[in-house]
Amino acid sequence: MNNSEKIEISIDPESGFCFGVKNAVTKATAELADGKPLYSLGAMVHNPIEVNRLAQMGLVVIDHEQFASLHDAKVIFRAHGEPPSSYSNLKARNIKLIDATCPVVLRLQERIKSAYQAMSECGGQVVIFGKKGHAEVVGLIGQTNGHAVLVESEADLDKIDTSRPIEFFSQTTKDIGLYMKMVKILEQRATHFNWHDTICRQVANRGPHLKQFAARHELMVFVGGHDSSNAKALFEMCRQVNAKSYFIESIDELQPEWFAGVKSVGISGATSTPAWLIMDVKTTIEKICGQ
Repeated sequence: MNNSEKIEISIDPESGFCFGVKNAVTKATAELADGKPLYSLGAMVHNPIEVNRLAQMGLVVIDHEQFASLHDAKVIFRAHGEPPSSYSNLKARNIKLIDATCPVVLRLQERIKSAYQAMSECGGQVVIFGKKGHAEVVGLIGQTNGHAVLVESEADLDKIDTSRPIEFFSQTTKDIGLYMKMVKILEQRATHFNWHDTICRQVANRGPHLKQFAARHELMVFVGGHDSSNAKALFEMCRQVNAKSYFIESIDELQPEWFAGVKSVGISGATSTPAWLIMDVKTTIEKICGQ
């Protein structure tokens, strides 16, 4: 396909890995350089293409059951963080640990652990706004020995005993608008209530910026894993302001007819989308458009 005029193709400067994920992948890549196997407790990112790239380098993804029986090995904890139980008996099993927990998540874990200790002494409760089963949330609830109350929606607030003291936290990647809505509801209902601003701004601020970026372009291509909740949420923001928005996981999904007559294309990606993949998408679009 050839357009008579050159198409403007721009990459969103705030797209791709957040700091925590970038740090974890960098650490994994460095450890894999010696050619020896490295075990990852869970997939490093919610992006199958990047997971496959790391697997080809020697990264082996394992679950908690496999990890419990592992001996004489090198293991990396990803950015999402782990519960305290994952740190036990490592020396006895001769496990070399590379801890790539995101610093933002690590601080949140420490705050929740401290709050849980205080709440245990006064009959209070720790409440966490997060996605059930999410790796980060598993690590956060682990700081409370599994006793935290998990809420996923406004409706879940009904299961909180508002007559007891409450310390309220959020998973770092949740929607800040919904969290603040829940805060206001609990402020009205609870007798003793304290909330904590624990949402990562690098992730939270991406939405408003992405909307501005998507609105500036005639067509948007969003790159992310089809199973990534972060990717789905960000893509929906693109669609809200730009009807010509397309979600792809790989360059194979790009369709030449999308770009017919288009003068400007924006490209963005989720927090789990590597920069090299976003650049590959740009290069492929340039070839499709004969540039």
